[in-house]
Amino acid sequence: MSQRHLTILTGASRGSCLAMARQLLSPTRELLCLSRGINPALADQAQRVDAHLTQWAQDLADTTGAAARLQQWLQGLDVNSFASATLINNAGVVPRIGPLEQCPPDELANALRVGLEAPIQLSAAFLRVTGAWVDAGWRGPRKLLNISSGLGRSAMAAQAPYCAAKAGMDHFTRCSALDEAQRAHGAKLVSLAPGVIDTDMQTHLRAGDPGAFPDRQRFMELQSKGLLTSPEDAAARVLAWLDRPDFGANPVADVRD
Repeated sequence: MSQRHLTILTGASRGSCLAMARQLLSPTRELLCLSRGINPALADQAQRVDAHLTQWAQDLADTTGAAARLQQWLQGLDVNSFASATLINNAGVVPRIGPLEQCPPDELANALRVGLEAPIQLSAAFLRVTGAWVDAGWRGPRKLLNISSGLGRSAMAAQAPYCAAKAGMDHFTRCSALDEAQRAHGAKLVSLAPGVIDTDMQTHLRAGDPGAFPDRQRFMELQSKGLLTSPEDAAARVLAWLDRPDFGANPVADVRD
């Protein structure tokens, strides 16, 4: 049996991540998607192109549960069936727009769990199991791609939880990259800012209360001036990073680099 590439993708229910899932479907790839619900259209597309697709309806706010489920699934695979292993953490939550004190505690907790704790927990599970594969003699490349944001690198009023989650994602990527650099055949990690994309997040930000969101006009202008990248183009740009020979050389990067 020929080897396939293993790819795990979170947040594949809509937007650029759904576009990524569609572009990843292939008979030569085993694709696992974790999101809030199953996408029947994605399943139909997989069947049409004879792709290997598994979808989980997984609440990523249950961070330890999601990580344990992923770890158990990975441990049950025949590692020799795979030429490579990749985890793409893309899921995130934009909580209520406004100053931090106006964000309801449950929305604040959910944004941090889904946007930061879940990627850390899933990354730990992925590195733990695939690291054991390497220790047992498997030599496929391991890649971990975290989808970050420019808002993790430039502060913005009215979105402290989201900005903090993305900043944390950048820094845990840096730290884990240092850990993996100490290992023989360590994984390569990148936290990538994909640019401004025409997704539900942009719609949400444009609908913000101008009195609570000083940057609202900037997001209105991004749309009116046609400066938003389509989900399909953004997905293609992000996935192209995985094929770069210098992937992981800079663990925090911008898709335009």
